[in-house]
Amino acid sequence: MIYNNAIQTLAELTAVQAEQFPERRALICQGQTLICQGQPLTCQGQTLTYQQLHQRSQQLAQALLTVGIQPGARVAFLAQDCLQGYEILFACAQIGAVLVPVNWRLSPPEVRYILQDAEVELLFVGPKFYRPVASILPELTQIKTIVALAGESPAVPPDWLVYESWRSAATPAPVVKISSNQVVVQMYTSGTTGHPKGVQLVHDSFFAIARAFARTGQPWIGWRSQDISLIALPLFHIGGLWWAIRGLVAGAENVLLTSFVPAAALQAITTYGVTKTCLVPAMMQAMLAEPSSRTTNFDTLDTIVYGGSPIAETLLTQAINTFACDFVQIYGMTETGNCAVCLPASAHSLERPQLLKAAGKPFPGVSVTVLDAQQKPLPVGEIGEICLRSPANMVGYWKLPEATDKTLVDGWIHTGDAGYLDKDGYIFICDRIKDMICYASENVYPAEVENILYQHPAIADVAVIGVPDPQWGEAIKAMVVLKPDAAATHLDIINFARGKIANFKLPRTVDFIETLPRTPSGKVQKGKLRDPYWQGYERKVH
Repeated sequence: MIYNNAIQTLAELTAVQAEQFPERRALICQGQTLICQGQPLTCQGQTLTYQQLHQRSQQLAQALLTVGIQPGARVAFLAQDCLQGYEILFACAQIGAVLVPVNWRLSPPEVRYILQDAEVELLFVGPKFYRPVASILPELTQIKTIVALAGESPAVPPDWLVYESWRSAATPAPVVKISSNQVVVQMYTSGTTGHPKGVQLVHDSFFAIARAFARTGQPWIGWRSQDISLIALPLFHIGGLWWAIRGLVAGAENVLLTSFVPAAALQAITTYGVTKTCLVPAMMQAMLAEPSSRTTNFDTLDTIVYGGSPIAETLLTQAINTFACDFVQIYGMTETGNCAVCLPASAHSLERPQLLKAAGKPFPGVSVTVLDAQQKPLPVGEIGEICLRSPANMVGYWKLPEATDKTLVDGWIHTGDAGYLDKDGYIFICDRIKDMICYASENVYPAEVENILYQHPAIADVAVIGVPDPQWGEAIKAMVVLKPDAAATHLDIINFARGKIANFKLPRTVDFIETLPRTPSGKVQKGKLRDPYWQGYERKVH
């Protein structure tokens, strides 16, 4: 992993790289073919050199100051991935503001909650989201400024700023000295009690692991300035943000997908000669199912890093045979600043299938322990909760001290995953202590879905569980108890939730049962509900 001593914060990154690689393309936004009024419309790809990225982020930093954005202020980004997203990231970093990337797949009420909870003062909006934002704007009284990322649409209200003209009118300002322990990003995770939590990450969260690698002399995946990196994960996903920063620190050229489309990802590999990318298993499966994968030339590809959810052995075998490159698995969470554990390429041998079931070993500087219910360390081979201590750990959840104290205990992140350590120090994930469902690497907490379904007039009781799905890892199933004399179909239940939560959180199936199994204290025994669907699986995560 490349570690540049001259770059200690995101605020310094663009200046250092503009001096070292001024004309190299920092970011390439791949062109897309869209359908407009029934006709194909080709949008040409855009690029930013490292010099341009630095200049524009400096301009934008000054523009933010002119509208009153001060250090610590929250600035939100609601748009599909684009070059402007990274200009915004580095502009915020340079003035000490905090970027809040919002998952654009969320419903308007979910977006409203995040913007209100984060106390966002300025919002950048992509053209697909002008109308949804306008619909919730009356409730967002704390937002002082809205900036439209594209100004030609008639849907842009007259009191919104237009990004390009507003930024271009500003004079680049020098970088302000920023401390590595200042919060720079606030990323929202799904909430166990129905609301997401804002994970606060400091600048050093994106550099501490690389620094530890440098101290030990380990190369990890051998980043080079000559690399061409494919950014397939979105900016609102910790994996996407982390991967983009690692490529930019390396001085690589980084190809950005506006949104993940399997055919577009395959085309990018060929068009740009991609050498490295980071994917979740569902993305790999979709790419392998795409017919063009059989004719795509993968000769330039040397490494695929994957994580976000467990991978099926059959999928990994197919991927190894098709992509014919090194595979590296990562494990972590937003609260650990993304990955903290790695299964290196050397461990990805089809001759050692048992090792392929491991999450890996801790990165340099990261410690791992497995605790029992009494918070005591367990010996090798015994299953308990996996806890991670990483120099990249979050500083805490935004304005949620009690939730922070439950997750971050004496420097240890309690992951909620059940697993064990073997005698060689490999971590194996077996189950979840928490109820979280991992659908296509999107974390979905049942309580959030249940809170919506409980509002259905025919539902007396409901529990939401994850069941195995060969394509998406896990699918969301609702177990519903109807009120006496009430009637509803599975489509009634699903459609009731539609629009109230993001589509990826909707139940895929609904089972109607007479009663939910509960403990004497009244807690739903979700293990009993899940067990029949996981028969024959070694792990109760998929």
